[in-house]
Amino acid sequence: MRNGTAITEFILLGFPGIQGLQVPLFIVILLIYILTLAGNGLIIVIVWIEPKLQIPMYFLLCNLAFLEIWYTTTVIPKLLETFVVAKTVICISCCLIQVFFHFFLGTTEFLILAVMSFDRYLAICKPLHYPSIMTSNLCLQLALISWVVGFTIVFCQTMLLLQLPFCGNNIINHFYCDIGPILKAACADTSILELLGILATIFVIPGSLLFTIISYIYILSTILRIPSAAGRQKAFSTCASHLTVVSLLYGAVLFMYLRPTAHSSFKINKVVSVLNTILTPLLNPFIYTIRNKEVKGALKKAMTCPKTQHAK
Repeated sequence: MRNGTAITEFILLGFPGIQGLQVPLFIVILLIYILTLAGNGLIIVIVWIEPKLQIPMYFLLCNLAFLEIWYTTTVIPKLLETFVVAKTVICISCCLIQVFFHFFLGTTEFLILAVMSFDRYLAICKPLHYPSIMTSNLCLQLALISWVVGFTIVFCQTMLLLQLPFCGNNIINHFYCDIGPILKAACADTSILELLGILATIFVIPGSLLFTIISYIYILSTILRIPSAAGRQKAFSTCASHLTVVSLLYGAVLFMYLRPTAHSSFKINKVVSVLNTILTPLLNPFIYTIRNKEVKGALKKAMTCPKTQHAK
């Protein structure tokens, strides 16, 4: 324990030093948020109403889209407030709730992407056995396990975090509540929490990345053995979107946490966080639909059916 005045709230600095740009940034990020909700919500609706898309691959995509909607919702509203309010204040309980959902949804996203890579591995490397292995029940179980594991890992740490008294510096140099500044503001020993955080990070990020890399090694080796160029292109197109999303997500996370200068260049980390928490959820719907003929066909069908019925 260390002495100090107990604090009841944190102050989010957001992006200091952008005087004169608050209004344009507010408008841009608000538009990004609206597009993110619309794009990911549209994917869920299209898969829901189109029977041809009700297969494991698109069920997992719906999980990712649903997750992205709430992932951005935990961050962007408070970020928008930093552009219009001189001092953005967040109560301790609200801050801890934001931390919980931010890391719970982020952890679950890594696990869902790992399951999606396993699904693509089965579809390309075991095409004849794919329908019997990746059944609807197994797909549901894998998705549920991802959500439960993500929830359990973060919930246990959050419960320990709730027991801490806070009396240190209440200024968070970020646009959302990050775990590092919160632990620095604690008036008690946080070594156990820090150790649990390191273990969870190693299990989730490098663990899921290694699983994904192994899956894609098998996928690429199988694709290269396909005799026809058209067959190779068709096989690769089924996993190109997922590989793009994986590269964006892991690239941003590894850049932030595994660089030698990660602790000394926090401003750069904060900018990369924008990519991870704001731009990637926006890009995901476009990445998964631009190259996907089935989704584009279902979208076109959904848009033309009402017009046809109206004409009749």
